[in-house]
Order: sequence, then C-alpha cells, then structure tokens
Amino acid sequence: MSVTKPHSDPEETSEELTAAVCLESDLQDGQMMEVEVGHHSVLLTRSDGKYSAIGNQCTHYGAPLSKGVLSGHKVRCPWHGSCFNVQTGDLEEFPGMDCLPCHKVKIQNSKVYVSVIKKTLLQEKRLKSMGTAVPGVTHTILLLGGGPASLICAETLRHENFGGRIIMVTRDNLLPHDKTRLSKVMNVESDSILLRRMEFFQQYDIKVWLRKKALSVDTDKKTVTFDDASVQSYDQLLISTGCRAKCLDVSDINLDNVKMLETPEDARQIHAACLGSNVVLVGTSFVGSMEVASYLIDKASSITVIGSSELPYQNTLGPEIGKFTMMMLSEKNVKFYMNDIVTEVKGVNGKVNEIVLKSGRIIPADVLIVGIGVVPNSEMLRGSNIQMDAKNFVPVDKYMHTNIPDVFCAGDLTTFPLAMAKNRMVNIGHWQIAQAQGRIAALNMMNKPTELNTVPFYWTVLLGVTIRYAGYGEGYTEIVMKGTFEDKKFVALYIKNDEVIAVASLNYDPAASAVAERLASGRVITKKEAESDDLSWLQLS
Repeated sequence: MSVTKPHSDPEETSEELTAAVCLESDLQDGQMMEVEVGHHSVLLTRSDGKYSAIGNQCTHYGAPLSKGVLSGHKVRCPWHGSCFNVQTGDLEEFPGMDCLPCHKVKIQNSKVYVSVIKKTLLQEKRLKSMGTAVPGVTHTILLLGGGPASLICAETLRHENFGGRIIMVTRDNLLPHDKTRLSKVMNVESDSILLRRMEFFQQYDIKVWLRKKALSVDTDKKTVTFDDASVQSYDQLLISTGCRAKCLDVSDINLDNVKMLETPEDARQIHAACLGSNVVLVGTSFVGSMEVASYLIDKASSITVIGSSELPYQNTLGPEIGKFTMMMLSEKNVKFYMNDIVTEVKGVNGKVNEIVLKSGRIIPADVLIVGIGVVPNSEMLRGSNIQMDAKNFVPVDKYMHTNIPDVFCAGDLTTFPLAMAKNRMVNIGHWQIAQAQGRIAALNMMNKPTELNTVPFYWTVLLGVTIRYAGYGEGYTEIVMKGTFEDKKFVALYIKNDEVIAVASLNYDPAASAVAERLASGRVITKKEAESDDLSWLQLS
C-alpha cells in the first residue's frame, strides 16, 4: 500500500513538527504508506501492531521506499534493493550506505501522529554511530584496495567500535567512489561520485594511502611490500583489490584512442574522444560496452558493437532480453556484428583507424572501446601461501576467510559460497555483493561469527530505462515472462528445478525487490506461482 494521505496542518514547537497523518484504521498490519509532515516525506509502517516512521527516500539514489517491499520489520527499496529497519531506520542491506532518520509516532483519539525533529528535516541520511582509534591500541587491520568492500569493511569496524589502526591502501588516485556511474554519466566530475570525503576518514581515524600498489604478501611475517619499497605489517588483512579490464589479444593494441573504462579519468577521456567520432565497442558486457553505447548515442557520429555471442547478455539475461536490448539500441542506429571477434587493429599515425573482424569485415574506427571481461588483480599473491584457483581468483568460505588465518578476501576477486544457490562457489562482480562481503569480513575480524547471506542485486541503464536483476540465474532451464517487450514493461522469472532462482524486470517495480526479498527469506517461489495470473506476491504498485 503506497498512497499519500491528506495531512493536517502540523503543530509546531521550537524543536519539532507534529501532524496527524492518518486514521488508525487506515493502515493494517504489514502495510505502509507515504505521509507528509511539514512537506517532509515520511514512511509510515505497521508491523506486529506497532506503528513506525522513518524517512521515505532511500539513502542510495533517493527512491521512494513506499513503492518498495515491506517484509516484517524491513523495507526493501524498489530500485536497487537496499533494505532498512522500519523501527530504527538502520541500513540492513546494500547498496545504500547510510541509515534513515527515525521519527516518533503516537496514537491519540484513533489518529496516528508523527513528530519530526526540525533539525532532521533537511537530513535525508543518517550516519550510524561510529567509534575512532583508541590511544595505545596497536592492532592493525590492513585493507588492500579502495573499492566498496574495503570501504564498508573499514566503516563496519568503526561501527563495531574497533579501536585499533585501519589502513586502506589503493593504487587509485581517488578516494573510494561510485564506479557504477562511470558508464552512465561519462563526463562525470570525480568529486561528485566520492562515497566519503577525506574529512570522514580523518574523523574516524581511517588512514587512506592513495597511488600505492601492493607487490607481495608475506603471511608468515604478516607484512605487505608496496611499489614504493615500503613494508607494512598487519595483524589482520583484507584483500579486495578487485579486477581490471581485460585487453584484446591483438597487435597494435597500444594505439591512441584504444580505451578501456576503469577510472573517472578513463570515462572523461572516452566522452571527449567519442564526440563526433566513429566508435567501435568490443564486447557486450553490462558496463564496459552496452551502457557506454547507450550513453554515446547522441554524441558519436557512428556506433558499432562487436560481440562474440549471438546476442548481448545471452548467458545472463537470456536470448529474449538480449534481443530486446539489441533492438533498443539498433533503433538508435547502433550497428551490431555478433558471432564475430576482432583479429586486427590497424592504425595511421599512431591512432586507431580500422578494426578487422574474423569474418573479414573491416570497420572504420576513430575510437575503440574494449569491454571483453576482467582479469583479477591478484599478482601480489603469487609466491604467497594464499590459495588461488585456476583463474587466479581467491576462494573464501562464508565468513570471508581465505585458507590463511587472519587473511580475508572480499569483492570481485573472490569466489565464495552463495547461500541461495546451495552454497555453490561463484564469482559475482556486483557492487552490492562487494559491500556485503566487506561487512561480513569486518564482523568476523571482530570475532563476531557472521555468515554471508545476501541475494545478488544488479541494475543496468539503457536509453534512460533501467533493467533490474536479482538472484543467481546460472543454469536456469526456462523463463516465465509477464508483460511485453513492445510495451517496454516486463518481468522475467528464471526457473530451475521448478523454482524461481532469479528475476529481471523493466518498468515493473517493485518486482525485482519482491523476488529478492522472497529469495533472501528462503521462501521458495514455485514455477506454478510464477506462471499464475495472480501477481499479488510481486507487490506491484
């Protein structure tokens, strides 16, 4: 339930505003609604007979939580799956990072009153209480990598009042930032995508060393050696150095205007180089190619996408959605050459000029953008006792432990047991997964045994519309479709062993979040339920 009730004029004191927002009978158990107090949007919920009120805007990208999914004492964002405790406003699931303000509720004369403290009116986010370093505590936790796993690990340690040293080391020249936006707004200013500013790290005694790369790890001596010849000792270590873009294995790949998207500077260079240019993108990945192609449609002179499969996203979203996304971009004059690969990159005067395909086709190119997968940043582990798999990823258990005591790994570098897939070992390069793993690593560093139990949630933006994906669909045997591609409104339910294991949706909110919540709670969604015309379980608005 997500209607906005007419509100009475608020009563005002020097410290708070109070307004009657609805009748007690307007809200049943397990329901929620958006209400207003002094033009401030509030989420009112009723759970186990108790009314609660928190901010209504998700702290991630500002989605209205009243359009999301309420389950017990938890509300899940309709856009990207962040979860908040409706009684405290505390964040319970990523990709959001901050908590929500919590407001007082009282019942009087069968009316529900909500009171909002004035100083929180303009505060849509709330930082959970954090400690700082304690003088004399020398226990050192070293975090290798400056991405979401390291950042959330550091924050969780301070949330849990760890009083020792925290050192985050990254080869990046920028503080932790929202990399998911690089392919969506490519002329982005670095400052605008910072997840936390330097003042935050200083306030909570989290040291951040930029432009510094780990070269080797000695787990016997508990030291890490860096590219500036410095050596840092640790008591506990988190390895979250992630992955880097994979290069094309052809000659002349070092020509000018051959680009890969990894940093904000890469994004800005791609934006500038592609204006009025003939652009060729290799690969049909979510971020590295398809989103970039979508972004460049009104900027480049021509756009060509080369894919080695028959359709984009074929192995993840399936052929139907792959065909739909290809059609979307084709209608905007993006050319696709599928089932083909690049065999040669030709240049003139040191700049890329032509792309030669295995089929013999030759494509003019002023800019070549490569998005064909990733390579793990695990070179510094060679020669160490830390176990890696055949592809140089690091296996961990459900506590983020590696095979070495006091050494943890999180983020894109890991293969880990996915609870919703019967603990199958998987590698999932999703932002929200890295955040969840960073939190689990921190809790287990603090000897608070906690297992990873999160449902993967991902989204991609093409031509201004968002496809949301939740679950783990590998090995699905059929897809149940609701809605139509023609209307650009659908939900795809991926079935394996007569159960839903994943969902993809477009303009069908909060379907992806409803499925994620069911999967997270362990409540099976049967094939019969998926095929039913009764869609009430999807909690559609």
